[in-house]
Parts: sequence; structure tokens; C-alpha cells
Amino acid sequence: MMSGTLEAIRVGGMRDLIAGARALIFDVDGTLAETEEVHRRAFNEAFAEAGLTWHWDRGTYRQLLRVAGGKERIRAFDERNAIPLLTFAEIAVLHRAKTERYTALVASGECPLRPGVEAMLAGARRRGQRLAIATTTTRDNVDALLSVALGQDLASLFEVIAAGDDVPRKKPAPDIYLAVLAQLGLAPSDCIAIEDSGNGLASASRAGIPVVITRSAYFPDDDWSGALLVVDDLAEIGY
Repeated sequence: MMSGTLEAIRVGGMRDLIAGARALIFDVDGTLAETEEVHRRAFNEAFAEAGLTWHWDRGTYRQLLRVAGGKERIRAFDERNAIPLLTFAEIAVLHRAKTERYTALVASGECPLRPGVEAMLAGARRRGQRLAIATTTTRDNVDALLSVALGQDLASLFEVIAAGDDVPRKKPAPDIYLAVLAQLGLAPSDCIAIEDSGNGLASASRAGIPVVITRSAYFPDDDWSGALLVVDDLAEIGY
């Protein structure tokens, strides 16, 4: 009972800290929605359509998620062959086909937001907090997911959306978060990052931004050392 009380006090204190930040910066895949199974399905469908015999099962995909970026994952998988099959141009074409499949699947309602996400976004807007996105997925994927899940103009909700190839190095490099900070004109200490993976935690931390972790299906047991708070979903914080 005492440990539960102490945990509630700790979460309550973190809730106040989060509410006091000038901006909240969200990752997308695994953080706002459990998208990774839909991404995996889209990859496999794109492979089949291209005549490739590749199939990424959950174990393979979990390993590949350590590589940030869809095109980079295709390249990493292809390089397991003694002689890679695809050129960079072919990878780009394959990735575009995968994005089209992902967009179609999301449009059919395959990816609802995770528990607590809408409440956190609504609470932030009531408090006048600024909202941003820092993700390694493509802008098309962001638009596809959030326009369906939130049903509103994303530009009016998120002041900054930094995605995919907007920076030279993807997570765990800090580039995407540094780009968001520059566009917001805020110091790292003014912000809280919401992430779900070790790569995301490393990226935001290297940019000097405190991080809240919401565990996701593919990264439940990453090393969360240095995170402000680790929860199973954002509903635990309560808004």
C-alpha cells in the first residue's frame, strides 16, 4: 500500500512538472499510436507487390526497429545478403509503395490513438502549452495517422512537425529534437519530450530535453535510465 501511495505522489509531481513545461514534443510511432504492426504489414505487402520473397516476422521487425527510418531498415535488411539486391533508388521506390499501403491501412481505422493521448493534447491546449512532433517517420505517415485519429487541421494543433528526412541524422542522434527546439525558439529545459523507445530517449536526452516514456508493444523493456517518468500509457499521468 505504501509503495502504491509513493508512486501516486511521484506521478502527481511529474504531472505538475509536465503541465508546467512551455512545450510538449511528441514522438509518433508507438507513442501517439501503436503503429508498428501496421507498418510491418505495409512493408510485407509492399515486398510481395514488388515480387520480393522477403517477409518480416515480429522478431525480425523488432530487431530492425533499432535502425531508425524505413528506407534505412530496408537497406539494413538487404545488406544481410552477401550481395545486396536493391539500389538506393529501388529502395526509395519500395519505401514509397510501403507508405501508400500504410496510408491506406490507417485510413481504414487500423490505428487508434493510445490511451491518454487525446486527454493530454486537450489539457496542453487548455493550458496554452505549445505542441510539436519529432519523429523519424515520413510526414505523409504523420498526416495519414493524425488526420484520421484527430480529425482536424494538424497545423492548428502542432506548431512544429519535424519528420523523416528533415534532418541528416535520425534518432538516436539529437538532430530532430534540435531542429524542433530551433523552430520553437525554446531552450531544452522549457520542453518535455514524450517517447516510447530507447532510441527516442537517447535522441531527446542528447538534445538536453527531459523525457517521459510511455511503454509500447515493441519496446516494453528498453533501458529507461535518465527518463523523468516511465508509464505504461499516458492515461496513468491523468489529464
